[in-house]
Amino acid sequence: MQRLTRRDMVRRSMLVVAGTALAGQTAVATANASPQSPHAPRAADVPTAFDETYLGRHIEGWPAEGGHGGHTGHGGTDGHGLVEFVVRIDNDDLHVMQNADGTWISVIDHYETHPTPRDVARAAVRDLNGASLVPLAV
Repeated sequence: MQRLTRRDMVRRSMLVVAGTALAGQTAVATANASPQSPHAPRAADVPTAFDETYLGRHIEGWPAEGGHGGHTGHGGTDGHGLVEFVVRIDNDDLHVMQNADGTWISVIDHYETHPTPRDVARAAVRDLNGASLVPLAV
């Protein structure tokens, strides 16, 4: 068995460090070149309006026109490329927000994200479990 010298150990350590650095740069370049995730917003992704009954509750939603809920109106966007959307459960407004990654959340659950406002409304109906939606006091 060959004896390992300090010089050999330093050489091998430098090769490991260089290889790790190169692999990290390659991974970052590959991630930046890969297509967007399913939740990432695209210019053409404006959620469609919906109107349905879900678990016995009437849910509806549409892109906001003008100033909805105190927001300044920019033709349905907030000025940062995010879409403003009106969602109602049994004719009561459910405040929904679009995250920077294109997912949606509501005041019912800020921690669970959903791909569309329709999915947010359905999740809110499930979370409310028959309770009425109480308007937000601003």
